[in-house]
Order: sequence, then C-alpha cells, then structure tokens
Amino acid sequence: MKKLTTIIAAVAVSAGAFAQTLQTEKDSASYAMGMYQAQGSAKEINEFLSIEQFAQGFYDFVFKKGNTLISEEKANDILQNYFQKLSNKEQEKIQEQCLENKDFLLKNKENKDVITTESGLQYKVITKGKGATPTADDKVTVHYKGSLIDGTVFDSSIDRGAPAEFPVRAVIPGFSEALQLMTVGSKYIIYIPSELGYGMQDMGVIKPCSTLIFELELLAINGDEAQATNDNSKKSKKNKK
Repeated sequence: MKKLTTIIAAVAVSAGAFAQTLQTEKDSASYAMGMYQAQGSAKEINEFLSIEQFAQGFYDFVFKKGNTLISEEKANDILQNYFQKLSNKEQEKIQEQCLENKDFLLKNKENKDVITTESGLQYKVITKGKGATPTADDKVTVHYKGSLIDGTVFDSSIDRGAPAEFPVRAVIPGFSEALQLMTVGSKYIIYIPSELGYGMQDMGVIKPCSTLIFELELLAINGDEAQATNDNSKKSKKNKK
C-alpha cells in the first residue's frame, strides 16, 4: 500500500492529455520518472484504486490550489475506512488459505504411503537409492519440481533441463530435512507445511500458509556420487567389451 503514494505519473490521466512527443530534456526526464515510479506500483494501484480518480485527485490538489471534490479531513477518513476493509478481507483470505492447506495435510497424512516426521514434514518414497545420505554440512545436486496444492508449479529444475546445486543448510527447513532423509539415487515426493517453508510470507505465487510439494531426486553429494556413478558406468561398459 505504501507504494501507492509514490505514483506521480498518473496525474497525466486526469487532464486527458498525454504528451505524444518528448520535446525537451525535462519532458524526457519526467516521462522516465513516471515509468520508474510505475514499475513497482502499477499492479497495486490497478488492483486497489481507480487510476482515473486517483490521478484526478492528485491533479486537483496540486494544480487547482486544493479546490477538491472532498475535504482533506474527509479524505483521511475515507482512506482509513477503505484500507481497513481491504486489510480485513485480506486477513479473511489468508485464514481460508491456512485452513485449506491444513486440511490438505491432514488428509494426505492418512495415505498409507506417506510418512510424517516429528516436525510435520510429510514424504513419500518413489525410488530408494543405494548411495550415501547428506548431512547439513554437505552440498547436494538435485532435480526437483515445486508446486502448490492446486497444482501450480512455482519452480522446476526439471523444466529448466539443468539440475540445481546448493548447500543442504541453505534451503528452507522442510527441504533441508527431507534431503537428510534421502540417499543418493532416491526420488521422493515431499510435502512441506508452511511452518517449515515460507510461513506467513507472501512470495508472489507462494501465498501465506502455503504447503509446498516437491518431486525431489537426489543426484549427488558434493559432486562425488555423480562422478562415481559415471566411473562405474564406464567400467561396466569396458568389462562388457
């Protein structure tokens, strides 16, 4: 909401006369500033306010010497009431999301193939590998696809066609815990409750209270297992010859 106060470029709308050309350096700088201010706020202002009325209020106050349709005192009351209602609706929406995700995990827990750890992490073993198990101090190479309970995919090394490599302790708690349960070569589906993920943070596609579902394959620890697998494969081919 704070970003809304930074919108300056919108004033042009109220006058109904956009500059079709940029004739001076000041024109260009003004236009560029409008673009800059809009980059992080256009979505918010279109979602919560009417751009035309927003710009008209800005224009009237600045260029009509305060000759506005409503008083400053009344404007303050209107804004407080309006944004309080929006805040209440947002809180209700978050509560619904939390209940929906909690219900999903409760039902998923009843699946006989799903194992639930003491922390609340849930996982299902698809393939059990025969390699080593990483510790929190290791770096791993993995393939994964992350989605929400409605099927929305928010990240995928599989779709990018390149595995990801990172320290075990550098990822969210649920992901880190799952890795330390796996052996190299294993494929799991893991279900991370929001408390072990991003909690109440709004991460764009990932909303507050979101359960994160990952298809996860552990390929290597510190690169060693990947090399060992390649070496064994080469030896096997050589022996066959």
